[in-house]
Amino acid sequence: MRAVLLNASNAPLEFIEDHPQPDAGYGLVLDVTACGVCHSDIHVADGDFGKEPPIILGHEVTGVHRELGPVMLYAPWGCRDCLECSQGLEMICSNSTEAGLFTDGGYAEQMRVPGVEYLAPLDGLDPFDSAPLACGGLTAYRSVLQGIDRLRERGTTARALVIGAGGLGQYSIRYLRLLTDAHITALDLSEAKQATAVEIGAHEGVGSLDGLDKFDLIIDFIGAEPTLRAAADHINKLGTVSVVGLAGGTIPFGFGAVPLEARFVNSVWGSRGQLDELLDLARKEPSLVQSVEVLPLDQAQVAHDRLRSGDVRGRIVLDISGTAS
Repeated sequence: MRAVLLNASNAPLEFIEDHPQPDAGYGLVLDVTACGVCHSDIHVADGDFGKEPPIILGHEVTGVHRELGPVMLYAPWGCRDCLECSQGLEMICSNSTEAGLFTDGGYAEQMRVPGVEYLAPLDGLDPFDSAPLACGGLTAYRSVLQGIDRLRERGTTARALVIGAGGLGQYSIRYLRLLTDAHITALDLSEAKQATAVEIGAHEGVGSLDGLDKFDLIIDFIGAEPTLRAAADHINKLGTVSVVGLAGGTIPFGFGAVPLEARFVNSVWGSRGQLDELLDLARKEPSLVQSVEVLPLDQAQVAHDRLRSGDVRGRIVLDISGTAS
């Protein structure tokens, strides 16, 4: 089968025409249609985390199951035996295995999946445009839910801040606009991304927080020390700071170090149940599924290079099946 392999950290991806097909084992083999290209793929390629190569990357996967038809993959696979798994939170299981990060993923015509329970029917959603919902969309969705109750309590007086208006930040802006009445501010150093944020629903795009009031929910898609410090300085009492970004920043925390009863939480991927919620929401509100740029599988390295350089307005998806129009 055709596949793209990461043979070593910080090495170019290799396109292979005749890679061995996966063995279903106790699971199943999914025929892959499309796979989104995510910043987490870059982190694995750089050796920041994930399995030691060789590995097939890719976790934003759509494909075809012989009985369910077109499906989306839920990529975090838990041990199914711990407290977190019993609560449906496999993405924070201590023994989880994420497809494309710790086991072979969707940069290939076929991939092994442990069971049918990790497949969500697309039910009419486009397999290419919807592919980024599997990680980027789901991660942003959970980050919004971390503080949505406070926003709804405050109604039209609520204020939300999105730090980083890239692909995930743009999803969160759409969710916030659809699910709350909050005033939404997008913070990004790029004026182009500020403009995009306003175009898709933010009330304002800014490059600095100088002179701005405090917020009831702040979602930080960067996670660097300066953005965390800005969040701590601009969150309201009883507000929530939801940290998604992997930049590794830290700030002091303790009584008096942050506003009273402000909640700071790192938000991880999303649950299997939340994936179903998100796909239902996308079917009801088609604007959540945005057109993507589709590249052929053998251009995976080009996609990585462009993502590294910031030369991507929305999301890139690889055409694995060769059926993109």
